[in-house]
Amino acid sequence: MIETRNLEVLYVEDDPPVRLGSTQALQLAGIRVTGFGSAEQVLQKLTPGFAGVLVTDVKLPGIDGLELLSHALKLDPSLPVILVTGHGDITMAVQAMRLGAYDFLEKPFSPDQLTEVVQRALDKRALSLEVEHLRRRIAGFESIEAKLIGRSSAMHRLRRLVLDVANSDADVLILGETGTGKELVARCLHDCSRRKEGNFAAINCGGMPEALFESEMFGHEAGAFTGAAKRRIGKIEHARGGTLFLDEIETMPMSLQVKMLRSLQERQFERLGSNELRPMDSRVVAATKADLLAAAREGKFRDDLYYRLGVVVLNLPPLRERREDIPMLFTHFAMQAALRHERELPVVAPHHLDALMAHAWPGNVRELRNIADRFVLGLWEGNEATRGMTPGERSLDGQMAQFERYLIHEALEACNGSAAAAAERLGVPRKTLYDKMRRLGPLEAVEARRA
Repeated sequence: MIETRNLEVLYVEDDPPVRLGSTQALQLAGIRVTGFGSAEQVLQKLTPGFAGVLVTDVKLPGIDGLELLSHALKLDPSLPVILVTGHGDITMAVQAMRLGAYDFLEKPFSPDQLTEVVQRALDKRALSLEVEHLRRRIAGFESIEAKLIGRSSAMHRLRRLVLDVANSDADVLILGETGTGKELVARCLHDCSRRKEGNFAAINCGGMPEALFESEMFGHEAGAFTGAAKRRIGKIEHARGGTLFLDEIETMPMSLQVKMLRSLQERQFERLGSNELRPMDSRVVAATKADLLAAAREGKFRDDLYYRLGVVVLNLPPLRERREDIPMLFTHFAMQAALRHERELPVVAPHHLDALMAHAWPGNVRELRNIADRFVLGLWEGNEATRGMTPGERSLDGQMAQFERYLIHEALEACNGSAAAAAERLGVPRKTLYDKMRRLGPLEAVEARRA
């Protein structure tokens, strides 16, 4: 909840003694306030979504209070603006209210009158900002749930973290096995941020020769090296105002890691063949499937670059650890494939789901998408996923037991090992859960607590 004590009052009054007395009265009431002598001085503070209210005298040198009111409401129609009018100037007050002023004060006014009106405006502003915040968050959830699909607790946590950090400019490191959707998460971070109108520039750090990588990243001037016939804009510059995505960061050559670290620390870079420093105005999201700290200990990755990139770390769960999401994901991918290949969507039979739930999914979501494509094209019957399993594991009872084990493990993990909370989460009596746990055997690394 947004609290009024975190909001600010912008107070515009050209008479210094009156301005001082009013701002001191507000400060004594515990209200944050900044005084200004003219409308021109306060204009740069007024932005859409400004966390506060505006109080301004009508009669000001240069831009007057009514003009300032009009300008402020064009920027943000929900901003409460309080106008201060001269004694007996009722016509002016009526005009101000018609223009959209929140309220007005008639000179002379007491400190209590000023504080009361300003506090009401702050309460209104806090409420409107909270509503707007919730509206954006709901819109973000609706958007992100269509991209990061799944009902598992791991996916709920991931979506919440993405929304929590999306509007921050902090650099992000995404960790996950091959095929878990690292680039998709990076795009969600971009699409849910205030940088979404800028470019999303992606570069695979292991997908090009080292000789070309520096030019691709930083750009170059004409004549910077043999074959550089004209200026080239690099990925950093292309991502200005947007997001720079560095995939497979663990493969970046050590010589370039030094330059990348310097750019990240100073938020500046140079094109090859140029001595001019340019601002780096991009949010950096890096992704890796490797343990970068282990690589740093082996001298294969710079630990200072790891800590610079890992301001926020997002861990993507492998598909085998969120098997309850498999049916939903498979249906989603199959529907997409049917539209793409202009085929009817085949019926998903129980044996298809059995095979999907039993498979180990070393290729994660990418492999599942491939299976969905083959299923729609009639090239997958649901048998190969169970090859290599014992007859007991391949049986329906064996597969159901495996699925139950994963569901219980996931519930216990989400509830910090509390069996009581896990039973409630799964919608079963506690005794039933204990019986299943005894029958299914060890549940990986989760230690159940009875409380």
